Formats: sequence, structure tokens, C-alpha cells
Amino acid sequence: MKQGTNHEQASREKTGRLRQARQALTVLVALTVILGLAYPLLILGIGQAFFDEKAEGSLIVRQGATIGSSLIGQSFSDPGHFWPRPSATPDFAYNSAASSGSNLGPTNPALLEAISTRIQALRDADPENTAPVPIDLVTSSASGLDPHISPAAAEYQVGRVARERGLPVETVRGLVQQYTKGRQLGLFGEPRVNVLELNLALDALPGRREVPKQGEGRCGSRSAWTRTAS
Repeated sequence: MKQGTNHEQASREKTGRLRQARQALTVLVALTVILGLAYPLLILGIGQAFFDEKAEGSLIVRQGATIGSSLIGQSFSDPGHFWPRPSATPDFAYNSAASSGSNLGPTNPALLEAISTRIQALRDADPENTAPVPIDLVTSSASGLDPHISPAAAEYQVGRVARERGLPVETVRGLVQQYTKGRQLGLFGEPRVNVLELNLALDALPGRREVPKQGEGRCGSRSAWTRTAS
């Protein structure tokens, strides 16, 4: 009798463990389907339906070619364009596959040398400009991908860009004001200017410079217009 009771108890325990295993497996499969498949597809569908441009990476397309993203900076070094904030990403500037800053401390000689070099480059490009150089034109951001500069940094370059393009200063300044965005919700962040969008608007003005074709690389060792897309 005792042996039979022990056998029944063992059988019940085994059945209970199997039931718990089935329940755990059912929950695992259900959560995998819901969170690993249904939810991502739902969010993807919402993004594509209501925020298509942002869901695709906020890409900028001109003449059928993707030339960049409004979220990632690009290099410009010719005096006829606005220059962006410096980038310290490895291999090349604004390398979106290796976002990083310089990690140099404020007393590091390498940082001081880099800032001095950038200041000199700005002075050489516009010798008549004696205004203080805005800090964001000579220091890189933590991501190395910042697509914006401050309104002060854009204003510092207005005279140079206008002179190089043969445009009235007020025309260029008005374009800067047009592409200046305020704080988000009026509270968060700082006013900013998207450099790529501003330069594209410059190139769209009458008597504009042609947008370079892929691979021409006018603004650095690699084409500024194709770097993000490549």
C-alpha cells in the first residue's frame, strides 16, 4: 500500500512538472511572437505610415540621388559653403559607423593644438573677420556626427560665404535665419542650424554652384554629398 502511494505521488509530481514546462514554453513562444515579431512589425508599420521620412533615416535626396541625412553632419571646407562643427570620428570625419569624440581633456596639449589649427583655418579663409570664433566651430561634439551649428557659428561665416558667392550679405543672412530652428517645444535644447540643409539651399539660389556628382569630392578627401550614403 505504501509503495503504491509513493508511486502515485511521484506520478503527480511528474505530471505537475510537465504541466509547468508546457506553461513556461507556451509563455515563451507567445512572448517571442508578440515582442519579437508582432510588436516590431507594428512599430515599423506606424513609422512607415505616419513618419515615413524619419523612419527611413531622414535622408536628403537631390536629382534622384541620396546625398546625406539631416541627422548626420558632412565635411565642407571650401569658403563658399558654411562649415560644420568639427568631427573626431576615426578613419574620416562624420564616420557614422564609428561615432565617437576625441576624449581629450581640456588641458590636453593635443586638444589645444587642434583648436588652434581650426581657428587658424577659419582666420585664413576669412582674414577680414576679426570677431571671436564661436566655440562650436573649433570643438568636436561627443558623437562626432553633429549636423548642426549654433546661429552664432553660422553668423560668423555669413560674410565669407556671401563674398565667395557674390551675394548680398543680407541674402545669406536671411537664408540662415530661414534655416534656424528654435528650441524643441520652446524649452529643450538650443537654437540650431542644419549645415547640410543650409548649404543645399545656398546651392539652389540663382547663380548657384552645381551640386557635385558622386565621387567628385569637392569638400574633402571623399565627397561631402555622398559620404553618408556610401
